[in-house]
This record gives sequence, structure tokens and C-alpha cells, in this order.
Amino acid sequence: MAADHLERILVNTASAPETTGAESPRVRETLKALYGYVRPHRWNVVLGLLLALVGSAGGLLQPLATKALVDRLSSGGTLATLLLALTVLVLLSTVAEAFGAYVLERTAESVVLAARRSLIGRLLRLRLAEVDRMQPGDLMSRVTSDTTLLRAVSTQAVVNAATGALTLIAAVVVMAFLDAVLVGVALVVVAVVGAGAACVMPKIGQAAERSQAAVGDMSTGLERVFGAFRTVKASGAEERETARVEASAGRAWRHGVRGAKWEALLGTADNLAVELAFLAVLAVGGARVASGDIPVSTLIAFLLYLFYLMEPVYKLVEAASAYQEGAAAISRIKEVDRLAAEPPTTPQPARAQPSAAVRRPASVRFEEVSFRYGPGLPPLHQQVDFDVPGAGMTAFVGPSGAGKSTVFSLIERFYEASGGRILVDGKDIRQWPLPELRSAIGYVEQDAPVLAGTLRENLVFSAPGATDDDIRAVLARTRLDTLVERLPQGLDTLVGHRGSKLSGGERQRVAIARALLRRPRLLLLDEATSQLDAVNELALRDVIAETARETTVLVVAHRLSTVTDAERVVVMDAGTVRAIGTHEELLNRDELYAQLAATQLLIPAGRSGG
Repeated sequence: MAADHLERILVNTASAPETTGAESPRVRETLKALYGYVRPHRWNVVLGLLLALVGSAGGLLQPLATKALVDRLSSGGTLATLLLALTVLVLLSTVAEAFGAYVLERTAESVVLAARRSLIGRLLRLRLAEVDRMQPGDLMSRVTSDTTLLRAVSTQAVVNAATGALTLIAAVVVMAFLDAVLVGVALVVVAVVGAGAACVMPKIGQAAERSQAAVGDMSTGLERVFGAFRTVKASGAEERETARVEASAGRAWRHGVRGAKWEALLGTADNLAVELAFLAVLAVGGARVASGDIPVSTLIAFLLYLFYLMEPVYKLVEAASAYQEGAAAISRIKEVDRLAAEPPTTPQPARAQPSAAVRRPASVRFEEVSFRYGPGLPPLHQQVDFDVPGAGMTAFVGPSGAGKSTVFSLIERFYEASGGRILVDGKDIRQWPLPELRSAIGYVEQDAPVLAGTLRENLVFSAPGATDDDIRAVLARTRLDTLVERLPQGLDTLVGHRGSKLSGGERQRVAIARALLRRPRLLLLDEATSQLDAVNELALRDVIAETARETTVLVVAHRLSTVTDAERVVVMDAGTVRAIGTHEELLNRDELYAQLAATQLLIPAGRSGG
């Protein structure tokens, strides 16, 4: 079974014991990853290999046919049958090679598609801490440019290596039968040049890996610019940012040119080996013909085989070069597999919105919760304790950097607490299945992101099963109905990259509508009304207050005017809970809260500190 044989070769090679020092673990990992990409398509690869071998066999027989032709000319025989057979041989080998090339290219595209699907699924499940640590542009380049390099190494390189090695061995065996002395001369020359070429291989891989890293830096630079395009223009920073991105492009060019230099040297060594072998064989073979040791037809066939050797040698060189480039790409792709990710979830069909009975308000409790972003970093939360029994509004206030927004990130399990417990409905959130936990929560981020697409797509992003009646109701509640009436295509109007066609206040209202449309049991609002005008803010405060009657609402606010009616206010400072109470209670017994209120003119300045 050819496919099983190919599979055993790849597995055995990938799991071979370490024999080449420090490079062996990386080679073993690369081959194992390569086997993983090839295995689902092994039958197509085998078919391509067989067709390539048929084409190579046709070429392998041509020098022997030429020898027979010369011998027949010498004996005065007819040539018509031999010429016809040679023509058919050429046509069959050409057709086989062409079809084999198509099969391999199609398979290579399938390998790239599978790798991209796997990467995209992995990237979208990464832990938020990993995304914070990595550069988004670099991660995107692994999906785009790095996977492209798999096209050559996953199929063409495998087949080239196999056909090149087999045809090279077959050609050498045939040449040995023709004349052992001449084959010895040729192999000595090829071995000397090949030893030098082997030293060049690692340099191609190094250049390819550095080039791909520079391409990742370039993608990161472009993502950085387009993520703050207005700021770049307003700051007059176009030239500086252009220079930054061009520097990465220049590094990619330099490493690419360096790789091209080594590849050119490798190709030159290939040609040089054959040319020198040709000269050596011509000299020694001419002497053997003159002495009568071999006929001239043997020398001609041998010289044709030497030129025929260029193709399998070139295939081996090309396969080695593709492997070096592919190994660099695989190394970068496998780095993503080593990043911490959330467990995969099974896609759930769109469901109707839950009834009010099912949507009972969720309770939230923090028990001595501590959190830091990484080892060696200072703690952001220290022994945070509070209890939200369910329904009503709970506000989190305090100076910037107090850890208020991080409370929401911990509830959503974007990050894991370093110590303590977080309970939702009396159950540790680590025991909740992530999809179930997050499906109960509506979350409005501080930046209120709006995705590229239509307004409708943004509204139903968290609630794909929402009906048109649901959408109309939430539009009216968030005062977006007048916006929809103004838009040229209504709900189907494109909102632009990151909602660039909407104002800041409109984006916030879209984000709030998106969260409300989900009908969550727990609603997290992080500065959700900071960009609204006074009229719309007052209206949405009423909406939030109404929602709080049947939903647990947690609000992070810097403007205390938005939370004066909250059932409880949690005052945070330096990662700890300083005080909990109502607005009036905290004015009288917490100095920090009173100072914040006085600063925002909610009480006379003389009362602060009371």
C-alpha cells in the first residue's frame, strides 16, 4: 500500500531518535508537523508521486533508447519503430507529469486551507493574556504569509524528494551497468560539490525564518497605523509611520535577498556538479572508447544520463530548499499551538430569546480575589470582597487604575484570578462551561467596539436568533430608531471599519443595544455612556434602571452622576475594595468617595471629607 508506506516513512522519520545534536528536536517537530498536514491528503500525494515517477521513468528510458538508436544506425537497421516508440514514451511521460503536477498543486492548496482553518480557530480561542502579549499583525501574518510556505513543502517537496531520490538511484544503477568506471568518476565529482552545498542548507532556513518574522513586524506596523488612522494624520505622523513600516519591509527584503543568494549558490552547485562530472566523464570515457573498452553508443548514453541527472538532483535541491523555508513557517505556526487557549466549544444553533422565568437575575460574589497579569508583576487586585445578591444596579467607582474594569474581565473569564473565588449563582465560575457562563452575560466594553459590516450584523452579533420585533424594540429603547431612519439602507447600511461612519455616542448606543438584545441575566457596563450627550445619557440611564429591575447590572463609572441611584456602590482604590454602600451613605463615611463627588460638583466642596 503506497499511502501506508508513505505514512510509515513520515512517522518513522518524525519519531527517529536524536542524532544530530541541538537541531534534532526541531527537525523532529517539523517533520511531525509536516506529517500531520500531509496525512489527510496522503492518497493524493501518493497519486502525484506515482504520476511523477511515471514521468521520470519515461525520461530514464530515453538515453537507453538513444543508445539503441545509435547501435541500430551502426548496424544499418530501420529506425521507424524505435522513433515511434520514443515519441510515445515522451508523450506519455509528459502527460503523466502534467497531471501529477495538477494533483499536487490542488492538494497543496487543500493543505494550506486546512492549516489556515486550524490557525484561525486557534487564534480566536486564545486567552486574552496571550493576545495582550503578542502583536496582532504578527499573528495575522502567520495565517497569511506563513501558511503560504506550506504549499511547497507539504506536497511538492515530499514528492520531489521521493522522485528525485528514486530516479537518481535508478539512473546511477543503470549507469553502473553501462560502465562502472565512469559512474565512479561521476559520483566522486558530485559528492565533492554536494558536500559543499549541504553547508548552505541551514542558511536558507535562517534567512526564511528571519524574513517571515520581518513580514510579521510589517503587518504589525500596518495594523498599528490603521487602528489609529485619524490620530496618525492629526499628528502629522505619516512620514514617521511610513519609515517604521518600511524598515520592517527592508528587513524582510534583506533576509529574502540573503536567502535568494544562498538558493542561487545551491542551484549553481547543482549545475557545477553535473558540468564537472560531464567534463570528467568525457575525458575518461573518450579514453575508454579510444582504447576499445566501451562502444561510442555507451559513452553517448552515459553523457545523456549525466544531463538527465540534473533533473533529480535539482528536485532534491529544490526539496531541501523548500523544506528549509517550510520549516521556518512551521516553526512560527507551531508557536501559536503553544499559546494558551480556551477549550473549543461546540457551535450551538440559534435559539429563541429566553423567557423572563429563565432569565432570573444572576448573583455575583467575589471572595478574597487576587489577580496579577503575570509572574513578577505587581498585583492588580488584593483580597477583593463584595456580594451582589441579584437584580438592581451595583456601581464600581474609584480613581483610574483601581481595578474596576478588571472585575468585569475576571467575571467573563478573560483572565483567571490568581487567588480567591468568583461565584456566579453561588457556583465557582471555573466550574461553569464557558459558553454557558458567557451566554448569561451582556458586556459593553469601555471602547464600545463596532465591527465592520452592517448595522444589523452588529446588533445581532451576540443574539443571532433575535427577531425583527426584538430589534425594533431595542432600537426604540436605545434611541437608535431615528438613526436607522436616516441611514440610506436602514439596518443594512455598512458602518465602516470599526464603526467609522458612526459617531462615538452612536457606537456606544449600538453596543448597549447589542447587549440588551441578548436579554442577559447579568449586564456589565464599562463606562457605557461616557460619550453620550446629556439628553441621550439621561434616556439611557432610564433604560438601564428599567433593565436593572429584572437583571443584575454592574456598572463601572467615573461620572458619579450616572450611578447615584444605584442600590450599592463599591468604592475601589489600589486594587482593593475600600467601601460599599449607597451614594448617600458613602458621602458621609468614605473620604475618597466624598472627594470624587465634590470634584464632580455633586456636593458642596466643604462637605467632602465628612
